[in-house]
Amino acid sequence: MTRPVLYLIACAAGPTQHIDIGVRTAQADGWEVCLILTPTAAHWWEPRMGELETLTGRAVRSQYKLPGEGDSLPKAAAMLVAPLTTTSACKWAAGITDTVALGIPAEGVHLGIPVAAMPFWSTALGAQPAVSRALQTLREQGVRVLDGPDGYESHPPKQGNARAYPWHRALAAIA
Repeated sequence: MTRPVLYLIACAAGPTQHIDIGVRTAQADGWEVCLILTPTAAHWWEPRMGELETLTGRAVRSQYKLPGEGDSLPKAAAMLVAPLTTTSACKWAAGITDTVALGIPAEGVHLGIPVAAMPFWSTALGAQPAVSRALQTLREQGVRVLDGPDGYESHPPKQGNARAYPWHRALAAIA
C-alpha cells in the first residue's frame, strides 16, 4: 500500500531549525513527506541538507524548477505550511508567489488539495493589522489556519520555544 504524500512547506521561523522532527512526526503518522523550504530556510539547512534528503528519500525543494525540467514531486494528498511566518502569510494572501514555498500551496488550495498552515511568530509581529487580514484572506480561500489554542498561540517577543512546536496539532488538522 502506498502512503499518502504530504508536502511539508517550512518558512524561516525557529521551528524550521528542527524540521527533521516535523518530518519524522509526519512519517510516523503514515505520510510520505516531500519537504519544501523557503530560500532562507534552505540556507539554514545548507550544510546538513543531505540529512533531510536521506530522511525524506528525495530532494528538498527551495527553488522553482527550470522551464522544461521535469517535476520531481509526486502528487500531494495534502499540504502543510508550518511553520508559517508573518512575511510569508502576508505575501501568500496577497498572491505574491515569488518562492516555490508560496507558489505550491497558493495553487494547491485552488486545485482542491487540503492545505493547512500553522504559524510561529511573536505577539508583537502578529499584532500587525496586515497579519490578521492575511489570515482571514487565507481562510476565505480554504486554507485551514491553525492559530490559537488548537494550533500555535503567539509567544511573547523573544520567548518562542522552537523545539516545542506542536507538530502533532498541525498534522492532526490534515489527517
